[in-house]
Amino acid sequence: MNEPLQKAITEDKAPAMKYLINNGRYYPKVVSSYPTMSVTIDSTLLTGTYSDQHKVPALVWYDEKEKRFISYGSDKKEILKLGPKQVLQNSLSQLNEKQLSDQVKTIHEELDENGLQSASINALIFRGNRSHKLQVPRLMQFFRFLKKDAPIKGATYFSYGLLSKINPENTHTHLWNGFGFNDKFATEEMKYLIEKDRVPSFSLVYFSDNDKKVHKKGVNETKGIEEADKKLQSLFNSYGSWEEALKDNIWMVMGDSGQTHIKGEKEAALIDLRKLLNGYKIYRINKPIQKDDQIVLGLNERMSFIYTLDNTIKHESLARQLQSDDRIDTIAWREGNTVNVISGTREEELSFRSNGKYTDTFGQSWDIEGDPQALDLSINKDGLISYGDYPDALARLYSSFYSHTGSYIIANTKPGYEFIGEGSPTHVGGASHGSLHEEDSFFPIIVSGTDLEPEHLRMVDVKEWIMRMLKG
Repeated sequence: MNEPLQKAITEDKAPAMKYLINNGRYYPKVVSSYPTMSVTIDSTLLTGTYSDQHKVPALVWYDEKEKRFISYGSDKKEILKLGPKQVLQNSLSQLNEKQLSDQVKTIHEELDENGLQSASINALIFRGNRSHKLQVPRLMQFFRFLKKDAPIKGATYFSYGLLSKINPENTHTHLWNGFGFNDKFATEEMKYLIEKDRVPSFSLVYFSDNDKKVHKKGVNETKGIEEADKKLQSLFNSYGSWEEALKDNIWMVMGDSGQTHIKGEKEAALIDLRKLLNGYKIYRINKPIQKDDQIVLGLNERMSFIYTLDNTIKHESLARQLQSDDRIDTIAWREGNTVNVISGTREEELSFRSNGKYTDTFGQSWDIEGDPQALDLSINKDGLISYGDYPDALARLYSSFYSHTGSYIIANTKPGYEFIGEGSPTHVGGASHGSLHEEDSFFPIIVSGTDLEPEHLRMVDVKEWIMRMLKG
């Protein structure tokens, strides 16, 4: 995030990122997608679309068509309840080959069709046109987690922890360092391509360690940034000089979302939706959906889908029930092509739909009824919509209601709080994300080696920007 990055640079603890900024451009406030969770964000980055088109709703959600609760792995407790085998298969074949829509193309697919190569290193979304065989350990084969030599479609060069290595000598794949899902492993993979003179047209390298540190230590934590900078220095040092590294490539260093400080007192910080909705029969995640289940909770830290399986439950009445907790920020539900929004604590209410008489700062048109303050919107006399605490809120919230089928409302917490339920992670005294609020939504981008700029400072515009760079 911007503030800890600036702190690390000021204290001379991020020389590589400082070098890129001094030799390029810095955008401190780029808008993420929604919910601000990894798989949805990565899908937006690689397809240039919001979830209404790429169809990956969140890290945790409910598939109405298959009557199945889906998690790509949000917490160890949740993984154990669902079963590691199910979560692994969700994250690999289900996410990339089934849930990510075939109506959109990833950067990897598009480049391959144009005769160009790409690399995906430890990214959660990696779909491409090239077939790869996973290097499945015998223990995983024995417990039937994955079949031996399981096929996968990915980028030209595909790296996914110990399951798929580009560098056969990469040893950072042990249990204690996440089976390869760590910054050391990712760095060694990219270094191998550099040193073998096999760097493709586009490489996506995911450094995941900082996220864990911020979740635990809070929003001012800089250690993860400092360590990531050392990995970046290592990549620069694989060239004859840092100048040569910049001459040979366009470099882009980016976050994927912000994080928000979570209060240090457990009772105050955590909003247990099971207690708020205790009059309903809530689905237990360690078993199939039961006939008498009325509600499924799709908890994504500071955001939650609340699915209604019982069609006698009215969305508005459920939303009003949630208003009883003043830690909840915004609550929304869809009626036909209209999205209704109420505030958790204020009187303002808002309804909106796409393709209307008002235009926002991103060139998108909307019809709006009610009080714009419900989403902290400003509308001037010319009908131009400006965003406040919830950047690009209309498009991001709207897309979430078209990301998958089902009957659900969407709730977000205020800064300082997060939702909890069965098996969900908690970050008391640390930091969390997921919501529509700007604290979760803004992230920085550093880019060096191009004069091209994005059409808008949003994650959804990054793919088009990258494709222009590659054409240039």
